Amino acid sequence: MGNIKIIETGDGSSSLYNEALNETYHSSHGALTESRYVFIKSGFEAIREGKLEVNILEVGMGTGLNAILMVEQALKYPEVTINYVTLEPFPLSEELIDGLNYNQLFEEHLTPYFKQLHSAEWDKVTDILPNFKLHKQKTTLEDFQSDKTFETIFFDAFAPNKQPEVWFVENLKKTFDYTSQDGIFVTYCAKGQLRRDLVSVGYDVERYPGPPGKREMLRGWKR
Repeated sequence: MGNIKIIETGDGSSSLYNEALNETYHSSHGALTESRYVFIKSGFEAIREGKLEVNILEVGMGTGLNAILMVEQALKYPEVTINYVTLEPFPLSEELIDGLNYNQLFEEHLTPYFKQLHSAEWDKVTDILPNFKLHKQKTTLEDFQSDKTFETIFFDAFAPNKQPEVWFVENLKKTFDYTSQDGIFVTYCAKGQLRRDLVSVGYDVERYPGPPGKREMLRGWKR
């Protein structure tokens, strides 16, 4: 982890910079802003209404920013049970996690939950809240197996030009198979090749207005 450094993004929230990949974990325009817009507003909020239980699969836990934002949603909607499965083959060190400034940006009541997310045992379901179950899996998407489908898939891997193997058609087909009927695949990426690949595996793909600093992002629906 010596090649990963903490940086500050445009909205004041922390992110990480991977020197080996020459890539940041979030948008330089704002890590918190990007996660809230791409994965919460454009993903979870797009399918939440009318549901009492939502299964979410996240590809790339990283700093845990999406996860803590979903804990925030679980507190906001106590009637909705959220089962959150997140994949991360290379968990971050405790030192890096402690150096992030997310706790300064959230309301104080979220602070203990952020620590809980990262201290939770890997490859085991942990009850973070009565209506939020976390299952961190130290694995790649290629090796992931599940007996359930997911209403929302947060595809938050490094960019296709930095980590192309994660974005291979075979992996996208796998996410499609794991997407529930009328479920949604969301990602910050808007590459034309990705759109074509998502269509080829069966998604109904739409270009959607992007977060600050990006004109567009992609959403794929399983109709």
